[in-house]
Amino acid sequence: MPLKMLLRKNHFSDPVAYLLIAPFYLMFLYFIFIPALEVIVYSFTDFNLFEQKHFIGLNNYVKLLKDDVFLKSIQNTLIYLLFTIVPMMALGMLAAVVMNIKWVNTKVARTFIFTPYIVSMVAVSMVWMLLYDPSHGIFNRILIALGMSPKEWLIDPQWSLFSIVLMSIWKGVGYNMIIFLAGLQGIPRDLYEAADVDGAGKWHQFIHITVPMLAPATFFLFVTGIIASFNVFEQVNVMTAGGPVNSTTTIVHQIYLRAFTEFKMGYASAQSVVLLLGVLLITVLNMKFGASKHKK
Repeated sequence: MPLKMLLRKNHFSDPVAYLLIAPFYLMFLYFIFIPALEVIVYSFTDFNLFEQKHFIGLNNYVKLLKDDVFLKSIQNTLIYLLFTIVPMMALGMLAAVVMNIKWVNTKVARTFIFTPYIVSMVAVSMVWMLLYDPSHGIFNRILIALGMSPKEWLIDPQWSLFSIVLMSIWKGVGYNMIIFLAGLQGIPRDLYEAADVDGAGKWHQFIHITVPMLAPATFFLFVTGIIASFNVFEQVNVMTAGGPVNSTTTIVHQIYLRAFTEFKMGYASAQSVVLLLGVLLITVLNMKFGASKHKK
């Protein structure tokens, strides 16, 4: 029986539909919405797990403005965001274009590039710590073979954040490739055939056909990449623990330290609210930008 006839005969009434979606909303309410409200409330208290919490107004937020380490974590997070998203998307698009070639687009090739993304971040971080080892790491061996001086990748403040960025790019390229590859396979071949007839070269086809047609995939990866960058934590905690001298600490890492090592739940909640506002602002701007482009 057609779906329209079922709907007309009220086989699926509104109460049944609401009942079917209720479990998801109950889980969202209990595990996300209510805890988020509690964090906002705790941010106005001196909650520390061991003593009775008291309302202290905006003291935690005022303290944040004077906390050099937290301000440094914001700076590190923004640097990580900027230098991770752009190269990751560029390399992902390049890999997708190569994978879209018939004789290259094999299951082995796609698996080889995509595998790092599905491996645990902790496991990847441990492996890259060995690669970055000052004495026996492969990166320093390559530098020595090229006649260059070895680097203390995770120990030197000038190189530590760059080292984490490099590892994160390597891990995330496969995911970007898969999304771009799906977008490429959705582009009508007629556009490229028409461009060939008009005498357009491969580069002009890429700039004027491929890139514009991949705009939805690019926008999606850009938005999700920003949100993921704001929540970077595992690789920082495993590889450098935020050091040296706070050169790699991030917002989420600071929240973790304040909440679960110093037990300053109220102060950590204020930091979480700042993170929430940052992600919310970026999301609203992205939605507004995406809506305006869709209307065009």
